[in-house]
Amino acid sequence: MTSDAETPRTTTLSADECWELFRRGSIGRLAVSANDQPEIFPINYKIEDGEFIFRTGHGSKLAAALGKQVALEADGVDKAGVIAWSVIVKGPAYRLDRTPEVLNSVGRLLVPWEAGKKDHFVRIVPESISGRRFRIAAPLAWGGRLDDAMRAGLE
Repeated sequence: MTSDAETPRTTTLSADECWELFRRGSIGRLAVSANDQPEIFPINYKIEDGEFIFRTGHGSKLAAALGKQVALEADGVDKAGVIAWSVIVKGPAYRLDRTPEVLNSVGRLLVPWEAGKKDHFVRIVPESISGRRFRIAAPLAWGGRLDDAMRAGLE
């Protein structure tokens, strides 16, 4: 564990560090543009062969993502609740054919959270990846009381 004096306020992460943080997780937010409006969807993802794969049903998320530039963001906090990180990958999203190989590999690992037919697999081909790590400011520096929702997010 590093002390406050040893941890810079904000550190730009290398591409390798960003990949490592993405690999540790499986939950992120997909940012797309739909009807000239930004939309953000929670997704669970897997990384396979250097691409991000997620599963979805037919609908606005699928329509807004396919063939277009998207961003996938994930973040987290260390166990002590002192250091946070945020990583973003950007690139085009394409339909992934439901071949037996896909269904028997990454398809088995992408279990939908929400009930319903989620039979579309989408891959994001990374064109850029970036991230940062930063020390979390003391709650009093936020200008208000730390409510239960904020406290829960730091645990």
